[in-house]
Amino acid sequence: MVSFKLAAIKILKDAKEDSLHYEEITKRALDQNLIETSGATPEATMNAQLAVDIKNKKDNSAFKRVKPGYFTLNPNYHEEEKKEEKEEQIKQEEEKETISTQYTGKAGEHLVVSELLFRGYNASIMGVDEGIDIVAVKNERLYNIQVKTANENKFNSYVFDIRISSLEKNNSNNTFYVFVLKGKEMHFLVLPLFEIEKNINQKNILVINKETRYRVNIKIRDGKLYLGNKENDMSYFMNNWNLIK
Repeated sequence: MVSFKLAAIKILKDAKEDSLHYEEITKRALDQNLIETSGATPEATMNAQLAVDIKNKKDNSAFKRVKPGYFTLNPNYHEEEKKEEKEEQIKQEEEKETISTQYTGKAGEHLVVSELLFRGYNASIMGVDEGIDIVAVKNERLYNIQVKTANENKFNSYVFDIRISSLEKNNSNNTFYVFVLKGKEMHFLVLPLFEIEKNINQKNILVINKETRYRVNIKIRDGKLYLGNKENDMSYFMNNWNLIK
């Protein structure tokens, strides 16, 4: 699927006619499965987008209106097409990445719930994520657990971001962070909140993105886990579920 404008460019480029009515452009775009819409009047959307493009970009628009309702390609549209195609590709890749991240994150939450259940915790995923992904109870004690999941990257490390506002909002001694490390083997880094704060103070966890997020960088080498740098050995916390107590 592409934008209405990119679909119109393709339809007009392939058309044998000198110009097409916006309803015909829309019909062909839908027939070729180029666009997707849940609206009742996609032809009105097509007309509006082409008209706005011409109004805003004038001679730099990819389109020309030859008479009311009829459009043709601007002979000088080629550079605009390349630019829009690139922007559209970037947008689609970002959407794919977002979807992929959502699936990975949710899978990590289910993995952590499973591990907790096997260890006798009554654990469940929160219906609404307000900074806490899982609530667990054991021996009448309540635990708030935030889960972060990442695949091993090409540098053989795992990178996570934590919203600073989220960490500050859920600042209590019953809060734990579980980092799910998905590589050739699955590992979990279980950190009480005070360990997160300690590593922030020690600059093992860095502030990024205009002081809105913390960046957590984890590597596993020769069976040992390092957070932030190769001197900060955090292997004690790897797969150590007994810390949640």
